[in-house]
Amino acid sequence: MLYGYNLAVVNSPAAYIKNFYNRSVVSRNGTIMDEESLTLMYSLTVSIFAIGGLVGSLMVGVLVTRFGRKGTVVNTSVLVFVASVLMGFSKVCGSPEMVIVGRFITGIHSGISLSVVPMYLGEIAPKNLRGFLGLVPSIFICVGVFSAQLLGLHELLGKEEHWPLLLSLVAVPTFIQLMLLPWFPESPRYLLIEKHNVHATITALKWYRSKCNIQEEIEEMQEEQRSLSSSDTLSVWQLLLDKSVRWQVLSVVVINIGMQLSGIDAIWFYTNDIFENAGIPAGEIQYTTVGTGAIEIIGGLIGKLGRRPLVIGGFTIMGVCCAGITLSLILQVSLPFMRYISVTCVVGIIAGFCIGPAGVPFLMTAELFKQSHRPAAYIVGGSLNWISNFTVGFVFPFLQMSAGAYCYLVFAAVCCAVATYVYAFIPETKNKTFVEISRMFSKKEAVLETQAVMQNPDANRKELESPEWVSFAMIAG
Repeated sequence: MLYGYNLAVVNSPAAYIKNFYNRSVVSRNGTIMDEESLTLMYSLTVSIFAIGGLVGSLMVGVLVTRFGRKGTVVNTSVLVFVASVLMGFSKVCGSPEMVIVGRFITGIHSGISLSVVPMYLGEIAPKNLRGFLGLVPSIFICVGVFSAQLLGLHELLGKEEHWPLLLSLVAVPTFIQLMLLPWFPESPRYLLIEKHNVHATITALKWYRSKCNIQEEIEEMQEEQRSLSSSDTLSVWQLLLDKSVRWQVLSVVVINIGMQLSGIDAIWFYTNDIFENAGIPAGEIQYTTVGTGAIEIIGGLIGKLGRRPLVIGGFTIMGVCCAGITLSLILQVSLPFMRYISVTCVVGIIAGFCIGPAGVPFLMTAELFKQSHRPAAYIVGGSLNWISNFTVGFVFPFLQMSAGAYCYLVFAAVCCAVATYVYAFIPETKNKTFVEISRMFSKKEAVLETQAVMQNPDANRKELESPEWVSFAMIAG
């Protein structure tokens, strides 16, 4: 929820924050900031959140191995309280730096949570519910966005004197989480496979499964544990060099980059500016923005119906709507009603994102890798996710100034490319165990190796006759 809230919270008070920056510079230097410098400083405020997210995502592997999944979420909550104090008192202290540092710290927390929470939910869920629980974070991200948009209304906290409070409210849900989460058990898979604590694993499973028979699930975890008995948790470099998971790694790279370069961050960060350029009257913009937030929640709830088809459909809808925004902005000069088409396309982008791309990338990262590979995979996916987030947040205002309406065509091309990749290369993982999913990709790798040998038999004859290839082909069969 905090990730979604922090994404959208800077949109409503943007003008007030810029005025605060301008007044602070005038009081210090006696000069007014020019428009370009002010845009640069505000873009830094928006995008520094992603830099913090990148730092946080790089820490995930160490944290989850040392503190566990639940322990990492609990221990990193202190970051939110520090950030809340900085942003809440920034106006009183007349310090824009406190806002920027506060945004950076909330980014670190979000970077950690955005990887650890889906990992935790994916590991505690039974396989028949893993898809739904894996998408729960995306639903709460949408709730966070909607909360920020709703509280940002002028009738609530949208007045100039209230924007520091609006930024610092992240401490409230964090306090509630800190009161409740310690009562929940740690991930059973972590306890058994990494800590080798059978008693704690059984206790945790009984707590999570209640009346269900846990024997089959314990046997499945033990099978994975045996397959990993000769290997430790991989580093990022080892993961990138492991040819047996190259398709999984490539899939994580494509989906996480595509998730952020789909244009959704531009919509969340600069919703009011987009609607203003579309010709929506100034008095109606804040209510239109809140309406799009409600659509996000509905879209997130629809996402529980599946994953692979929804990812393909979600990216396709977003691509079409991005192209639709370009078309409507070009035509609205001669056709005034096209401004409403722009709003419809923005709603379509948000709905398309929330029904699939919002949560599935994190769920897929958990599903495509075994326990030994999973922390490194989350570091790779999370790092690329946040780098792309920063790129969009920082570059979009300047891209919009230089390319105008045509800037959305970049996002449309990215969405269509990702949808095509998922359709062609990523299998359905619904109701599959982690071991079964790993075997599916092993078969895919074997088929590709066979095709390569068939295309160049002489150069690959020795490799085909090697013991390693023979055993690999037997597994694929």
